[in-house]
Amino acid sequence: MATQAKRTKVDHSSELSPLQNFLQWCDTAGLVLSNKVYVSKEGTVAEYGMLAKENINQGEVLFTIPRSALLHQGTTKISALLEQEKASVESSSGWVPLLLALLYEHTSPQSHWRPYLSLWTDFRALDQPMFWSKEERDRELRGTGIPEAVNKDLANIQREYTDVVLPFITRHPDIWNPSIHTLDLYTQLVAFIMAYSFQEPQEEDDEEEEEKAPNLPMMVPMADMLNHVSNHNANLEFTLESLKMVCVRPILKGEEVFNTYGQMANWQLLHMYGFTEAYPSNKNDTADIPISILYDINTQGIQSDLDRQLVEEKWEMLREMMGEKGVFIFGNQGCLTDTELHSTLKVMCMSTQEFMEFRDNDGWEEDEEDDERISAAYSNEGLPALKSTWKRLLHEAARLTVNSYGGGLEGQNADSDQALMESKAACAGLSRRQQKALQVRYGQKRILHRLLELTQT
Repeated sequence: MATQAKRTKVDHSSELSPLQNFLQWCDTAGLVLSNKVYVSKEGTVAEYGMLAKENINQGEVLFTIPRSALLHQGTTKISALLEQEKASVESSSGWVPLLLALLYEHTSPQSHWRPYLSLWTDFRALDQPMFWSKEERDRELRGTGIPEAVNKDLANIQREYTDVVLPFITRHPDIWNPSIHTLDLYTQLVAFIMAYSFQEPQEEDDEEEEEKAPNLPMMVPMADMLNHVSNHNANLEFTLESLKMVCVRPILKGEEVFNTYGQMANWQLLHMYGFTEAYPSNKNDTADIPISILYDINTQGIQSDLDRQLVEEKWEMLREMMGEKGVFIFGNQGCLTDTELHSTLKVMCMSTQEFMEFRDNDGWEEDEEDDERISAAYSNEGLPALKSTWKRLLHEAARLTVNSYGGGLEGQNADSDQALMESKAACAGLSRRQQKALQVRYGQKRILHRLLELTQT
């Protein structure tokens, strides 16, 4: 039987800690916390977390948050202005209204959400790679895809701030001040949204309907105090009146309560949230092989103009299908983008005659491409049975991808990462950033190493 929830009680002393002040705010904001859990900075995997005071049964509600306590562009004090001028704050990300609300609420002494936002004295402490130096990102995260993602993020943030935000706040000097609400603060708040915001799940509707409103992020006090693991024990549920954190499997006294941020690979966790799961606990870890590597392989050793023309025509067709910057994603059980990989290998390995017929017929017959069969073929169990030409191409792509990290798993002592992982003393000597980067690199390399073994001919 679920324990009766109750309002949070705190010590009303003259000097409250940020956490005590937040819990007091939760009480006044109508947030209801079960007496079986408590928030702490000790005994958790990160700065803040939630722990069980008693055994908790599946289905018990850990806390309930009224929608009035959520922070987004509709609940901020400047919501009317944002609604009135919403056309001028449109952007590709869709985050500008929430960011403008956060710029205002974070720096306003009278903000209703000040006790909540004061939990983070420096958003840089989230330590996503966007706060690392470019040299550190390129050195520690080479090959993982994170440096490229961060470079794109930073370019988009600067463009959005310069083109949309700065002109808007300059027109409203009674609310914002460009010398206070700077690009640096804006970047920090983007990191805050990346790490702590939630999006409400959208209901699927089979019937055709008008274009839905975008699913925008919002800040959810208390829910964002829970840390993530792939094997989580709690989940956030949305209702019309409130949001509820519900236990999804039994939690023992003293255990930490973990939410899930979704099926996130370690590179995604580090990029967006600033942390990783220790190898091999992240069952959702993945490694990418860029489609461009297969093009590079096929252009090597070309002897004639006709051969080059054939490769270029194949590549142009694949770019139209998947995009030049596409990737093939491999997980612990095989390829997660099996249909795309199947199409690519099939086209790349066609003879001239086969490709001409394929091109002239606008592709292959639909009945030849069975999704279940393709999925099985690109699982770990099915990969060894691929055509030998396809395996050789995939094997070489995996080998080149491993080498892009600056070291391969092939050969004795070829990979210092493996030596680091096998030595607790060596790992302990690394900085926190180096340890997190190591977890990302090593997890990806292990997936690629397994692929090398499965495609050996």
